[in-house]
Amino acid sequence: MNPAHPFSSDVAFTPSVKALQARKGSRDAYARAEERGGWQTRITPDLAAFVAAQTSVFLATVNAEGQPYIQHRGGPAGFLRVLDDKTIAFADFAGNRQYITQGNLADNPKAHLFLIDYAHRRRVKIWGEARVVEGDDALTAELMPKSYKARPEQVILFTVSAWDANCPQHIPQRFEAEDVAAAIAQRDRRIEALQAEVERLRTAATAAP
Repeated sequence: MNPAHPFSSDVAFTPSVKALQARKGSRDAYARAEERGGWQTRITPDLAAFVAAQTSVFLATVNAEGQPYIQHRGGPAGFLRVLDDKTIAFADFAGNRQYITQGNLADNPKAHLFLIDYAHRRRVKIWGEARVVEGDDALTAELMPKSYKARPEQVILFTVSAWDANCPQHIPQRFEAEDVAAAIAQRDRRIEALQAEVERLRTAATAAP
């Protein structure tokens, strides 16, 4: 731990942030959380499972002039891979070829991952550093989702510094189209089974003396 930043949450709670927390009345609560150990700095099994289930992620970077940028990346569940308790990786698919994120990381490796699960109303914020790996065919092949129709251009490795899970307040509940379709199909099968049972009972009642 950096002596100048003794708490893991100091990655976000700068002196200016702490001053605002003090003025607005939340500093004492966060100070108590810091004394209890602060935010997690390693990927726990629960976080690893959450990451593996996601089909979407937002990656934030900043350029040398301090201008932030957020890039969305998506794929099938499992496209985000936890390599160890400090590293999240994914194949970076070819897109519009602006390369803003890669250029920003060349100037400043600090980065942030924001993951949100609308169905379960959960969001996770992850601070760390990221780097782009080009030309590693074996790693790219390992991270590329099977049968996914996209062209991997490179790999992004994200090293976790700290992470925090937010409360579900104000997160709208939304569901993936595939999950909705599966639920509707299951409902329809149940309706068909019930209709068949009703018809069987009706036939039996009609045939009874």
